[in-house]
Amino acid sequence: MPAPYPIPQDPPKHSALEDIQGFAIALLTTAIGLTFIAQLGFITGQTAGLALVISYLTGWSFSWVFWIINIPFYALSWLRMGREFTLKSVACVTILSLLMSVIPTWMHFDTLNPLFGVVAFGVLTGYGLLGTFRHKGSLGGLGVVALYAQDRFGIRAGLVQLGFDAVLFGVAFFFFAPERVLYSLLGALILNGVIAFNHRRDRYIAA
Repeated sequence: MPAPYPIPQDPPKHSALEDIQGFAIALLTTAIGLTFIAQLGFITGQTAGLALVISYLTGWSFSWVFWIINIPFYALSWLRMGREFTLKSVACVTILSLLMSVIPTWMHFDTLNPLFGVVAFGVLTGYGLLGTFRHKGSLGGLGVVALYAQDRFGIRAGLVQLGFDAVLFGVAFFFFAPERVLYSLLGALILNGVIAFNHRRDRYIAA
């Protein structure tokens, strides 16, 4: 029986310039999406969501928490995903951390509708994550585990992340108002839906 997602033996490779522009757009899009959710005081899933929860509860900088929390995942990335993927992921996490330290000072909202904010976050950040995946990188943390599960076991990356998010949001109900968590959950569902519907290796084969 043929594989459900056949992958050519020699897929086309991205050039260095294509990687640079792809990561630049993806990281800027992701940072803007995260700024939406942070301005609302909401949370999200995955490693960024865990970093936001820690940041809200401790008052520590999201940028530093996000950068530090990703360090343990680089070992798995190096062993399972390879040198190139790991180095690109380290660069992406570092650049996103830097962007998240400056973009909130450049972009403020006098009025930001919560529903619009979480939808915009889910779409922008979802496509930002897709951009990093498609240039053989990630934003570290759970993204590494999700991509490994997809490549090794055929489990959609978005579904892996959705499972982690379910646990994270379950815990969040003990620390934050229910309305705040429910809005946040909607944003995370949209984000993971974008990834689950669009990240298929039979449709996008460049490495």
